[in-house]
Amino acid sequence: MLLELETFTTETALEAATQLRKVLAARTHRRKVMGQEVLVPGQLGDALQLPRIINRLQSKQLRQRELGLEDFQELWPTLSPQTRDRVLNAIGWYDPKALDWEDKRSNRKPRVDPDK
Repeated sequence: MLLELETFTTETALEAATQLRKVLAARTHRRKVMGQEVLVPGQLGDALQLPRIINRLQSKQLRQRELGLEDFQELWPTLSPQTRDRVLNAIGWYDPKALDWEDKRSNRKPRVDPDK
């Protein structure tokens, strides 16, 4: 996991939950409707109560935002690593240690070989 749960604030959790809803909706399923095969967006976001979590995170009441953050922090670890990676990439978060040396976002120091 790139991020620990403690790093989520209500603002970052809202951003991540919104992207998670998009990632889950991008999963399409084939259904037959009146004899026609159609693609329908995934419903997993609704099953995971994402609309409720997002509404709580957007609430004007501090207690509701805190409840939304708690709900999101409980949901986050249950997601697959691929889903979490997609969400984190969509919101622009990354692990600097996982970057290539040539990547401009990399802030790693050059490795020093003591034998040379």
